[in-house]
Amino acid sequence: MHELNPHSLPWLLERDDPGVRYLALRDLTDATTAELKRARTEAHKRGPIAVILRHMEKEGYWAKPGPGYNPKYRSTVWSMIALAQLGASIEEDQRIARACNYVLDHSLAEGGKFTSLTSGDPSGTIDCLQGNLCWALLELGCEDPRLDEAFDWMARTVTGEGMAPASEADASWRRGMDLPPQPSGDAPRHYYAYKSGPTFTCGVNGNLPCAWGGVKVMLALGRIPRKRLTPIINRAIRHGVNFLFSVDPATAAYPTRLGDKPSRNWWKFGFPVFYVSDLLQIAEALIALGHAHDRRMANTLRIIREKQDDCGRWAFEFDYTNGKMWQDFGKRGQPNKWVTLRALRVLRAAEL
Repeated sequence: MHELNPHSLPWLLERDDPGVRYLALRDLTDATTAELKRARTEAHKRGPIAVILRHMEKEGYWAKPGPGYNPKYRSTVWSMIALAQLGASIEEDQRIARACNYVLDHSLAEGGKFTSLTSGDPSGTIDCLQGNLCWALLELGCEDPRLDEAFDWMARTVTGEGMAPASEADASWRRGMDLPPQPSGDAPRHYYAYKSGPTFTCGVNGNLPCAWGGVKVMLALGRIPRKRLTPIINRAIRHGVNFLFSVDPATAAYPTRLGDKPSRNWWKFGFPVFYVSDLLQIAEALIALGHAHDRRMANTLRIIREKQDDCGRWAFEFDYTNGKMWQDFGKRGQPNKWVTLRALRVLRAAEL
């Protein structure tokens, strides 16, 4: 086995990077509550969290008002997802609560769908956006009851329960599916052009299941507190886990349009992670759902271990924002604290 280097953690705990230091203390050490509180406060005062929050408008949005999908990658959607991955918290800064309310007021369309469209039309929903925002809002500490409908919609789109195709011409996916009966009197919910069918089916992926979107959805489902799990959410979790393990995750051999080979980006680790996914994020999702010690994770964990360098650090390999974020997080090909943090969290969970 490719062992972890003992020098990795001290590097992450250096005081000149308060954001990484806080998350490393929280997730990789047995720091006291008082130590964590001091580190969290410092992370919100200095570093990427503070940079992003300085650019927030007083109403709670970034770049321009509305659903916040554009412009990439400085508008509200991307800023909120980044803040969540950085460990930002409503408890530490009330501006984050204002931003959460703004997202729910302006991005959450009818029926629990987060939309990418400026018009606010629910047809702008898509798995990667739905999963990312559901996860981010919970991670930031948002407890708004409107999230219940968003999670219910997302779970139903995974299993197909209570869902109707965008048109009857697209109904082939229902044939042969053993779906629970729809509750009496409930009108069916409809799929759309992007979110076009169950099991993460996506119009952008040629109406095939999209594993990138699926990973985001499963991350979000794995973040729900146990007391808020419903039968439909539990069924969606089982369905989604079966999909992610339908192939060896290390191969990323999930369906792609036109039969293309898997994107090489699966094996390129970066930070933050938006609509593209990588093997680290598959592991993050499956670990959150209780599969840290599943034998089917072995090859994925091996690849992650082998990517550390002689100093126990992981490189920044993928960045699709091209300097368009409020904050840069590293240079390609260079050892990176944020990527190293992600890798160590996964490997620590697998070894506990």
